[in-house]
Amino acid sequence: MTPAAIAATIATRGFAVVPAFVAPPHVAALRARLDARDAEGGLQPAAVGRGAQRVTRADIRGDRIGWLDADGAHPAEADLWRALEALRRACNETLQLGLFDCEAHYAAYPAGRGYERHVDRFRDDDARALSFILYLNAGWTDDDGGALLLDTGGAAPLRVLPDGGTFVTFFADRFPHEVRPARRLRRSLAGWFRTRPR
Repeated sequence: MTPAAIAATIATRGFAVVPAFVAPPHVAALRARLDARDAEGGLQPAAVGRGAQRVTRADIRGDRIGWLDADGAHPAEADLWRALEALRRACNETLQLGLFDCEAHYAAYPAGRGYERHVDRFRDDDARALSFILYLNAGWTDDDGGALLLDTGGAAPLRVLPDGGTFVTFFADRFPHEVRPARRLRRSLAGWFRTRPR
């Protein structure tokens, strides 16, 4: 699916699910990068909340994360930044959102850990406009669990398995979602396209 087609889908539905957003060798390179950073202690327990309310609560959010730096990007990360930049431009052209940058992090969920239902925008900061997740898992099956449940307003949430290469994007303030616990390590790269704070 081209960046323009993804943007058109977001315009119609508010979200898009794109299988094979990146090719398997690229997924493998990003997965290796995540694993290397994790082995070096470069991923830290994620927190919830903001400011004085920011706390680490593994019972609510159980992943370890490591932020990406676009300036010092690994080659596989640099390729992804280029793909995300093409999508940012397409979304600005189609949706007129005024997206001006992107932030992203690796996320590793140990077996048995998830992330309770939430939305991705802070109450006091509306900069995050579009959320995205790129899954980095190999050989994932339904029995492995770890699905994303995205509340799209239907009778049941949209269920997306974290299969390697699958990309999900949605309006950050419109779609509550959760990560179900998995039976093995679940790897992804998540982030947001941002507008300038108003």
